Amino acid sequence: MRQAVTATLSVWGERRFGYSTLKDSSESLLDERKLRPGLKEDSVIEEKERAENEQEQLEAVLGLPSSPVEDTQQTGSTEPSDSTLESCQDHKKSGGLEASLLSGPKNTDSAGRKGSLGALPVQRCSSLGTTAPQWVPDSQAPACMKCGSKFSFTKRRHHCRACGKVFCVVCCDLRFKLTHLGGKEGRVCVTCHSTLINRTLRKDQKKVWFADNLLPQSESRSANSSPVHRSASHTQRAELAQAEVTDLRAGDEVRGLSGNSSKPTPPKDLPPILTSTGVKGDYTLEEKRTESSLLEELERGLAEPLVFVLNANLLAVVKIVSYVNRRCWCVMSKGMHAVGQPEVVILLQCLPEEKRFPTDIFNHFIQIYWDAQTAGKLLNHLSHSLVSRGFLGNNEHAGFLYVRPTFQSLEGLPLPVPPFLFGLLMLRAEAPWAKAFPLRLMLRLGAEYRFYPCPLFSVRFREPLFGPVNNSIMRLLVDFRFYRYTLPTVPGLVVDLEARSTCIRIPKTRHPELLKALNKSNERVLALGACFNEQADSHLICVQTAEGQYQTQAISIHSQPRRDGLMVQVTMETMAELRRSLRDMKDFTVTCGKIHPAERQEYVHIQWQDEEPCFNKGIISPIDGKSMESLTNIKTHQRLEYKANGKLIRWTEVYYLLKDQHPNGLNNHTSHNRLTERLARAFCLALCQSLCLLKEDGMTKLALRVILDGQKMEFLAGSNGQRLPAPYHDCLNQSLTSVVQSNSQYQGLAACQLELIFYILEDTS
Repeated sequence: MRQAVTATLSVWGERRFGYSTLKDSSESLLDERKLRPGLKEDSVIEEKERAENEQEQLEAVLGLPSSPVEDTQQTGSTEPSDSTLESCQDHKKSGGLEASLLSGPKNTDSAGRKGSLGALPVQRCSSLGTTAPQWVPDSQAPACMKCGSKFSFTKRRHHCRACGKVFCVVCCDLRFKLTHLGGKEGRVCVTCHSTLINRTLRKDQKKVWFADNLLPQSESRSANSSPVHRSASHTQRAELAQAEVTDLRAGDEVRGLSGNSSKPTPPKDLPPILTSTGVKGDYTLEEKRTESSLLEELERGLAEPLVFVLNANLLAVVKIVSYVNRRCWCVMSKGMHAVGQPEVVILLQCLPEEKRFPTDIFNHFIQIYWDAQTAGKLLNHLSHSLVSRGFLGNNEHAGFLYVRPTFQSLEGLPLPVPPFLFGLLMLRAEAPWAKAFPLRLMLRLGAEYRFYPCPLFSVRFREPLFGPVNNSIMRLLVDFRFYRYTLPTVPGLVVDLEARSTCIRIPKTRHPELLKALNKSNERVLALGACFNEQADSHLICVQTAEGQYQTQAISIHSQPRRDGLMVQVTMETMAELRRSLRDMKDFTVTCGKIHPAERQEYVHIQWQDEEPCFNKGIISPIDGKSMESLTNIKTHQRLEYKANGKLIRWTEVYYLLKDQHPNGLNNHTSHNRLTERLARAFCLALCQSLCLLKEDGMTKLALRVILDGQKMEFLAGSNGQRLPAPYHDCLNQSLTSVVQSNSQYQGLAACQLELIFYILEDTS
């Protein structure tokens, strides 16, 4: 694990947290690092500073050995370099974004292009602050190289004494003691200030422990190390990890597939806190803050929540809020998306005179992140997670039932970027219901606290809503002892219960899931679990009395048709016809009631729907903000990631942009899957050496949109609602086009439109 106080953590601030209460920073990202050469506006104030800096450079050249600087081409050489991507971890060019990513050979001549921005010497991170940098000329910097604001007569230029770039006073208003200035303080930019502070902390051997109780690893990396690819199925990881242990030699760059092999252990103290330095976008870590002082800040109702660093890629955001007249802890995760897991929000009602943070929730967040990263165990709507005894001070607390908010109010809550889930605290007596009948437990909680369909807050030390499972039809459908069999659930299947008419609606896109349940079922019994119907605002609920008996009550908002489970007894002939209709995706009606025709009959209708209920609400494309609502997405079970220079890029999921392009349909050809994976690999490799620069610019979530239609190929890549700059797109188009053209088997495939999602993370291996 890497050092906690890294330069990348310092830029996780306002642009990364994504609270709904914060302003969108897409406007600030739009013009960031865009240079417009051609304007000449020298600053009179910095003429003296430039002269002093030139004198320092001359003294360094005459009296001190020059620091090693890696150029892609030696002076006087006539052969172009084959380098494709500049490593931004080892060195960053003074030209900012324009020099960050170039494809093809470079023809540079240091003697003839000293005045051009792209030919400025590279300032290595290892020599930052120890050797005098070459300053960027004022004529080449009409705008701040950090925030992009244009310089004018009143907005002056300021050179960073560490890297030599030009910034405004807001982005370059800090000071640090620099070696090449004889130990005197010099003006530095916010980025260099964070880097220099981190280096000082490492030299002092300061140990920063994350909340997962693992010591961050050293920042040192080989300057020319090639990207390391990590891709393996869950069944292969143990074998590969064992093979790597036996084959490791001194200096090897191979690392474990799952990062740290040891399981995270609970911390003894509060984890480090991410705090602002007063400069926009610049954050540092604080370790030794007393719990009482932090509680006082929360009690005063500060606008900004406290941000705890659980590990290098996972944060916990904490705030005390007033929700539906209840004083609650609001604890939400930030970083789960990068491992394919929806973010988690816990609303925990405060205890009277409570003086301790609910740190058990931090430990549980770490466990959820660990399970998703190493085992691919993901939480979804109506899934659950279990905890050990003594969680939140009570042995009866068993874990959380996770629900997606529907009709509940979210006003005043600091929410993460969708998708996210709310965790409802459940007791050990309720755990069997969470495993077998989670919908009934959710609705029962709603009836208990009079919230439809369920509350979003949790109450500690309450009484259980269910006791031991008594003899009923439920024992025939579920093995409550060993859970060897349970009730299969078809996504999107809902039940509408009305007077003398019951309708079971099944989405046509879920036909494969229904066939799986049909093939595994007993020939005499067909049992399926229904989902929560958001179109209804009334449900029947199951209530267990003190004597252990079960009763039916209603929970509703208005007078609407009620939804609940249904049991129908039919003949063997009718059962065979029903199964045949389900396999053929045909509607079917079962007539219920007495055989005598004079009696009033009831009907059960099984209907296939063209569209399933809306899902993926609130999710938008990182490229252009396009809504992903009701678009099918698949998590990548085979973890594909590449790493270089202390960062890694990971492919997490793929969206199918065409409605008829369902992964379970006819278009899910093996060639399509293979093409998607190869495009993901090419995308990662093309950007691998620029991960540092992308992360510093706030582009931690990336997307690649692929449009293939016969001979037409179109690739779009973006982040934060904007397309990636032209240099990135040029390199990506070249790499991605070659993938399609080099394989004739992909030519002539059915039209497809995909969007692949990637995340840039700290390499903690």
